[in-house]
Amino acid sequence: MSIPSGTSTTKATDAAPEHFLQDKLALSGMHCAACIQLIEFRVRQIPGILAFAINPATHRADVQWDAAQTGLSQIIQAIVQLGYGALPANQSPDEFERQQNKLAIWRIFVAGFAMMQVMMYAFPAYLVPVPTADGDLTPDLDKLLKIASMVLAIPVVGFSALPFFQSAWRDIKNRHIGMDVPVSLGILLTFFASVWATYQGGAVYFDSAIMFVFLLLGARWIEQKVQKRTGAALKILTQLQTLIARVLPGFPQQRDVLEKDASQLLEGEIVLVVPGAQIPADGIVVEGCSECDESLMTGESLAIPKAVGDTVIAGAVNMSGKLVVRATQVGQQTRLASLIGMMERAAAEKPAIVLLADKHASRFLLIIMLIAIVAGIAWASIDPSRALWIAISVIVVTCPCALSLATPGVMAAAIGLMAQHGLLVKSGKAIQGLAEATHFVFDKTGTLTAGRMQVAECRDLTSSVLARQLAFRLASESAHPVSKAIANYLSGWQEQGVDLQLQNVREVAGAGIEAELNGVIFRLGQPVYATQALPAPFVLPPELTGKSVTVLADQEQVHLILLLDDVMRDDAPQLIQSLQKSGKQVMLLSGDAEEAVQNLAALCGIKDARARMSPLDKHNVVKALQANGARVVMVGDGMNDGPVLSIADVSIAMGQGAAISQTRSDLLLMSNRLNDLMFGLSVSEKAFRLIRENLMWAIVYNLIAIPAAVVGWLEPWHAALGMSLSSLLVVLNALRLYLLPRPAFPLTDE
Repeated sequence: MSIPSGTSTTKATDAAPEHFLQDKLALSGMHCAACIQLIEFRVRQIPGILAFAINPATHRADVQWDAAQTGLSQIIQAIVQLGYGALPANQSPDEFERQQNKLAIWRIFVAGFAMMQVMMYAFPAYLVPVPTADGDLTPDLDKLLKIASMVLAIPVVGFSALPFFQSAWRDIKNRHIGMDVPVSLGILLTFFASVWATYQGGAVYFDSAIMFVFLLLGARWIEQKVQKRTGAALKILTQLQTLIARVLPGFPQQRDVLEKDASQLLEGEIVLVVPGAQIPADGIVVEGCSECDESLMTGESLAIPKAVGDTVIAGAVNMSGKLVVRATQVGQQTRLASLIGMMERAAAEKPAIVLLADKHASRFLLIIMLIAIVAGIAWASIDPSRALWIAISVIVVTCPCALSLATPGVMAAAIGLMAQHGLLVKSGKAIQGLAEATHFVFDKTGTLTAGRMQVAECRDLTSSVLARQLAFRLASESAHPVSKAIANYLSGWQEQGVDLQLQNVREVAGAGIEAELNGVIFRLGQPVYATQALPAPFVLPPELTGKSVTVLADQEQVHLILLLDDVMRDDAPQLIQSLQKSGKQVMLLSGDAEEAVQNLAALCGIKDARARMSPLDKHNVVKALQANGARVVMVGDGMNDGPVLSIADVSIAMGQGAAISQTRSDLLLMSNRLNDLMFGLSVSEKAFRLIRENLMWAIVYNLIAIPAAVVGWLEPWHAALGMSLSSLLVVLNALRLYLLPRPAFPLTDE
């Protein structure tokens, strides 16, 4: 079996040997945690497998292997031999899913039609449970109705219930007890015992068997639909991966377009992105001007202008003009592919509270089988006619569907909702950690502040419009961050039609920029540099001493004093107040000067703010909090935040932050909007509460259902209904996450 064409096999990591490869697989045919355990156990036994993990919410698997020992075709073949479907993730399984969905509906229809008919034949027997020769239901008529019921049950058992039998046989062959083993056993025992009773005498339960199959098929079909709903937001990023790239092999001399699979795009190739198309790779614009919609990646609703020299990300949509882009990161190396991988791995992780339940799912099934056997033996001495049916009821009522479904739907819904609002989950533990957090620790620069210089105050000492226009022109001549901030602040003073004829423009690194206008030399920059030519020394006002100040001056006087600061984010006070109202302790740890830190803390309402903190100081503070039992969430963006992010219970990095802070974080705030973090906290708390509710319901249900079935209070169809409704309730409960109010905060001036 060869690897299907179109796969996107890549190196496992940059540091791994060339023969260490990784890929993603799309799986089908799984119904419960036992299926996942079986596949993972079988694949991990293959020589050369380095890692294999299945995401139960998306039915996708991450696999890493040593190409010197095995290949992707052998991995897929091993999964197929177990009775499941497997395809490389970039090959759409849509057609297969449509066929399976159509077949599932037909199975439900056959079972439902038979159920409606069989109830008419079973109804007289319920009215006259003991046929008599002189009664309304004669023995001949009773036998005829039983045979008619048996005829209706045959297509249900032979066609509608076939998926259960196939799955159970697969599990038995692999010496594994999955959920479909007791289901199949219950169906077959009910059917064949009823066939025996039809000819030998006694009560029959064809109606119970048919109803059981119909209820279980219907519940599974609804579960699949609901799981798709909960995982829909998580799959949005996956759907962003572009399939076709328009390559310009002869650029710039020729403009001939060659279309190729985006997964086969090479680093350095030039691609054309037309309006309305997705960008196939991370890259740099080499020609053209447009706007790109990156909302599904960053949560930013406004289109972002793009021009020559700007970077673009894979999956973004080109809104207007044509762009010519040089690919810098392709395939699985793009930022989009990396984020998708992180989110899928996070969705596959489970909080510690549910790991125990999944680990013992197979043992639970085995215990239930033993309980059913013991109950059957006990009832054989009490009432032999009920022994078999009670054993069947025990088997059916306790199938651990609810336990296996308690987590995946909620996790997928939570991670998807966060992604829609620019908060990408890299680690599944973050959901529980965020929900149980007691302390939120913030860095200052780039976290509670914008992370870039902005003009906080402009003092015009001459009240000259020309001075502001000149400062704007000088600042526009420089690429320095301070100059960009000044140009952005003064852009409104640029009058149309006014062209200042600047001459001898010269920039002095680390000092400022100067130019000549009508024979007068103007300087914009550091106070010492800008005021060198003044007849008398210039002294800054005392309140500006020690702050970041830029001055515009000529040989005679100072025209403008511009105070620059790393301005607080607009939504920082609202976030801090919301956290404090929810009972969280908030701290500010910064390496900045005392005055700047205390001013920001006062504006945000933070009582515990500490300045001049080194990376080691921050590390020690968080360690001390944890030693006292605190669950700490650390939010930072700089390289110096890497050590403290690595030890926090939950670490959150800003999307604009340093690479090291992002690699050591559990969540990425791609939108850079702090209020999205508060929404993420609300989602995490609700999700963890729903997981606990689901697990509690599953446990309580089994504690009630097992004794009820053992003492004979439940008929088989009661058991089927209870098991189906229990599983469905757990899945539907995950949808309550979507009832959370969405944030409608104003956009910041990022």
